[in-house]
Amino acid sequence: MCGTCGCSEESGGTRITMLREDDGADHGHPHPHEHPHPHPGLQSDDAVETVTIEQRVLAKNDLLAERNRTWMTERGVVAVNMMSSPGAGKTTLLERTINDLAGRRPVAVIEGDQETRLDADRIGRTGCAVVQVNTGAGCHLDAEMMRDALTALSPAEGSLLMVENVGNLVCPALFDLGERAKAVIISVTEGTDKPLKYPYMFAAADLILVNKADLLPYVDFDVEQCTRHARSVNPDVRVLTVSATTGEGLDHWYDWLAAQR
Repeated sequence: MCGTCGCSEESGGTRITMLREDDGADHGHPHPHEHPHPHPGLQSDDAVETVTIEQRVLAKNDLLAERNRTWMTERGVVAVNMMSSPGAGKTTLLERTINDLAGRRPVAVIEGDQETRLDADRIGRTGCAVVQVNTGAGCHLDAEMMRDALTALSPAEGSLLMVENVGNLVCPALFDLGERAKAVIISVTEGTDKPLKYPYMFAAADLILVNKADLLPYVDFDVEQCTRHARSVNPDVRVLTVSATTGEGLDHWYDWLAAQR
């Protein structure tokens, strides 16, 4: 297991699948990671080498991310990296967002999961252009996967590009994709203390969406306390309470998306 992100070199590679009516082909790409795999009993020199190689991996990723960012900026494409733990409601929120924004601006989606194309199929039924990136044992998307997905998707100029990252509150925060902004989704069915347990993720966020607000009467979740925890690691972060089911708070989410231009 990699010390940087937990990915396995035996992941079987990354698969990118185009899910548009004019292209159902698979686009295979080798897994880009070159992480070391430390073992118990490592000497200090081994540890130094591990850290050095991991720094090189992240430096390479950051270089590719800047190229992605330049490519999208030149085309007026605004990418939002959506991150959360599994089950927080990212895909449902995406479906609702695509339908509600229909006719306002073109929207495209990159779906990240370890296996299956289930979420991409759901997004595809909205009529939205989407690619599925399967990472195998990988626990996050990275800039190289983003580049390949952009090539396959070719979003229209001026598009809003929604990236649904692999469900994970740790590793996706480490890897810049070239996105315009990062949105972290937490559901009220999770613990109020999530920002304290996963500080790097919440520190990296430009926006925090507290989702499933319709369940607040039935769960033990304190939105104000969660907001205080989030701002203890990210003082300027904006926090919105929303429900992808009822539509509560979504106008504020859409205003935030519009402002990313």
